[in-house]
Amino acid sequence: MRESKARKIQRAVEIVKQLKKTYPSAKCSLNYSSPHELLIATILSAQCTDHRVNQVTKTIFRKYKSQKAFAYADINELAKEIYSCGYHNQKAKNIQGSSLEIVEEYNGIVPDNMEDLVKLPGVGRKTANCVLGEIYGIASMVIDTHMVRIMNLLEFTQSKDAKKIEIEIMEIFDKNDWIKFTHMIIDHGRAVCIARRPQCSMCSISNYCPSVTS
Repeated sequence: MRESKARKIQRAVEIVKQLKKTYPSAKCSLNYSSPHELLIATILSAQCTDHRVNQVTKTIFRKYKSQKAFAYADINELAKEIYSCGYHNQKAKNIQGSSLEIVEEYNGIVPDNMEDLVKLPGVGRKTANCVLGEIYGIASMVIDTHMVRIMNLLEFTQSKDAKKIEIEIMEIFDKNDWIKFTHMIIDHGRAVCIARRPQCSMCSISNYCPSVTS
C-alpha cells in the first residue's frame, strides 16, 4: 500500500526527533573561517572526503590568505597543492575562476542567493546550498551521496537525481530542520547507515525505515 504524504510527514517528524537525540552536535565537518573559505572547501569536497579536504585547506588557507590571492593564483601551482583531493586541475580552475568573479563582479562578497552562486565556476546546487545554509542561515538542503542513499532507503524518494530529491524531501520535512537534518543524515551515513554495510541493529531510526521493517 502506497504511503500517504501525511504519513510520510508524520514519519519524518519522528525521524528528526530521534536523530536530534543521536546527533545533538551535528554540524558541517568542513573547516573554514569565512564564506569564501567554505566555498573553496565545498568545491574541493566533490568526490573527496571532508577529512582529506580539511588536511589540504589547512595548508592552502595559510598560503592564500585572501580572495585576491586565490583569484590571481597560478593555476598549475594551486592544482599541485590540491592534488590529493582528486580532479585537481578542474578544481584549481574552478577555485581560481570563482574567486576571480567574487572579487571582480561581487566586490569580494560571496553571493547570498542560489541564482548568483550557481553562476560561479564549479558551483552547483550542493555547494550553493551549503553556503546558503551555513553562512546565511537560509533554509536549504545539501544533497550528497549519503542523503541520496538514505532518503531512498527511507522511501521518501525513489529518485537518484539530487535536485528532484531536494524538492521532494523539502515538502516532507519541516523547513526549520532542513539545515540540521542534512548534517545529521551525513553523520548517520558515516557512522551507522554505511554504504554496502549498514548497521541496522545500531540504527536509532530503524523503526521508521521501510528497508528494515518491510
